[in-house]
Amino acid sequence: MNKVVGLRFIALLLAAFVLIGTLAAPADAYKRHRHNPEAGKAKAAKRIGVGTAIGAGAGGLIGGRKGALIGAGAGAAGGTAYHVHKKRSWKKRHPNS
Repeated sequence: MNKVVGLRFIALLLAAFVLIGTLAAPADAYKRHRHNPEAGKAKAAKRIGVGTAIGAGAGGLIGGRKGALIGAGAGAAGGTAYHVHKKRSWKKRHPNS
């Protein structure tokens, strides 16, 4: 008789834990963090690389080898500025992310 009471208690306890687990709200239901699609190392490398290539090409056409080096540096700076701008503008449009 004592063994049956113990098994019923364990079954009741298990049922209570399952009920509590199903009624509790998931932790991520209140605030979900979205990934910034404008951020990322690959996107940064692509934007900086394109800026560098365009700057080097334009500088090479204007000033030869030295102009290409200067243009590549300016293009890399421009690509970096563009990447930072895109990341920040996405964050401004999605403040709860």
